[in-house]
Amino acid sequence: MKFKSINFSCKNCGAYLKFSPISNSLFCEFCDTKESIENSLEEIEEYSFKDALEVLSRVDRREIEKETRCSKCSASFTISSYSISSTCPYCGTPIITDFTKKIEAKSLLPFQISEKKAQKLFKKWIGSLWFAPSKLKKFISGEYNLKGYYLPHWTYDSETSSQYIGERGDIYYVNVERRVVVDGREERQIVRESRVRWTHVSGEVRVSFDDITVGASKTISHTILDNLEPWYTDVLVPFNQKYLAGFDSEEYLIGLDDGFDFAKVKMKRVIMGKIKNKIGGDQQKINNIATQYQHTTYKNVLFPIWTAKFKWNNRTYNYAINGQTGKVTGERPYSLLKIMLLVITVAIIIGGVIYLDFNPNILNYF
Repeated sequence: MKFKSINFSCKNCGAYLKFSPISNSLFCEFCDTKESIENSLEEIEEYSFKDALEVLSRVDRREIEKETRCSKCSASFTISSYSISSTCPYCGTPIITDFTKKIEAKSLLPFQISEKKAQKLFKKWIGSLWFAPSKLKKFISGEYNLKGYYLPHWTYDSETSSQYIGERGDIYYVNVERRVVVDGREERQIVRESRVRWTHVSGEVRVSFDDITVGASKTISHTILDNLEPWYTDVLVPFNQKYLAGFDSEEYLIGLDDGFDFAKVKMKRVIMGKIKNKIGGDQQKINNIATQYQHTTYKNVLFPIWTAKFKWNNRTYNYAINGQTGKVTGERPYSLLKIMLLVITVAIIIGGVIYLDFNPNILNYF
């Protein structure tokens, strides 16, 4: 299917404009012209999760191949069905197309971190890694091209009510007789040992959740996306195509309902913490939780991410940088030699402590 593509041209020299995180405006790389992006007063809305699922159940979910034409060089090419913005493979001009999904992104977080700053943050992160190969930092010292993405995320709000059954453990102490070795001689001593008294408990906790974020892309692994959090959604801006200029962006590949399953996992961790606090005591066991989700709403948003990869010892490592906060996360190599030296050092220390424990008089010789 053919899609119209647009770009934004410089009013002075006619070259294409890109969004600049430094100036928060469109920027011409050829004549340094800046074009501001007007502030929108449009309210960031929450949408009914239940109503959206009913609409989506009637939608044809077949993927549509996007064929488009560059407005600069007039070349025709095809981009992935879920791509919203990209660059012309022939002349490098940024192109932006329409959404194909029923649910469109209505808001986004603009890039706040430039590519140059992202490179510096990555090098600092590499230098801070424990047990990384010594030569890795020097290997990464060159400039590496980063890819800027606006990747789709779902945010969920929900009022939860959780019924639970569990046990409260309270520690108490008893005196027991034990055989112990003192100065090489066996003796009988009374020692205090801890016990746990378990009591059956049940109850209910209510928790309100606001903007639980779930990555809806498959370009980057969920592990990396989750580790890029937090995202500060209180500064979301209404969707504007100008923010996409010069960056790749995508529509969601993980659906609204599947995304909510991921959100439930995140919410469960919080709910379990609340239940343990309510149970009290020294230890807690949670045997069963039944949670109901009410007044659930969602937003489809785009978050800014710098991503790249590097090779080390014939293996590829992926990493990403939060384009709002600068947080870096990703895969990294380990130095087996450094780990082995640490293990040996710890073993020597533990062995020394045990030896002194059984031979306390050895210190008298020093």
